[in-house]
Amino acid sequence: MRMRRKPWARPELASCPFYIEHAHEFKGKWNTVFENSNPIYAEMGCGKGGFAAQAALAYPDINWLAFDIKSEMLAVARRTVVKAFAEADKEITNLRLVSANIETISDSFDESDRIDRIYINFCNPWPRKKHKKHRLTHRRQLYQYRTFLKENGEVHFKTDDDGLFEESIPYFEETGFRIIYITRDLHTSDYQYNLETEHEKMFTAEGKKIKFLIAVKESLPEGYVLRLRDNDNE
Repeated sequence: MRMRRKPWARPELASCPFYIEHAHEFKGKWNTVFENSNPIYAEMGCGKGGFAAQAALAYPDINWLAFDIKSEMLAVARRTVVKAFAEADKEITNLRLVSANIETISDSFDESDRIDRIYINFCNPWPRKKHKKHRLTHRRQLYQYRTFLKENGEVHFKTDDDGLFEESIPYFEETGFRIIYITRDLHTSDYQYNLETEHEKMFTAEGKKIKFLIAVKESLPEGYVLRLRDNDNE
């Protein structure tokens, strides 16, 4: 999503107590960020912060990391979070907004980091063949997530895009994940824990069905090594 430059973005983020500018500084020690032992969930691509704000309020015993690469987007997310917590009369203790390039997210995590769950909500579908490697559900990304996602940890993936969804299914299956829940029409499904994002409301109003799946990281056989396929640049 393109967003115009906002002169106020960087100053507001600089003074934000729940913003992390240099994610790589916490590589191997994300468990120290919240000063408790609660599970850590990460949203890859938090956009304007609607999901992160809702989730952190709804699940105060979960620590939330909301990643994005653009300071303008993170600054808007900061305002979203502040407003939501103020309206709920709650202190922001279990959420951090984090600046990072998700395509190289392994620069910010290693095997000693244990993330319990990853959320990917309405990421860029990158429909052109030569751009598909940039998808946040692409095999290249899933390989990286495996590094720091706990055994039996989950990836929750939601999109309006049919092509992205259908092509993501084999991405998960080919990288050691097992899909335990899938629906191609979330709002008529039996899934009970959905938190609607800004994009979700917009796409639903346009008549688009929301696709959703949950994939679990499975253990690989001893000595087995996942390798990039020859066409993983596509």
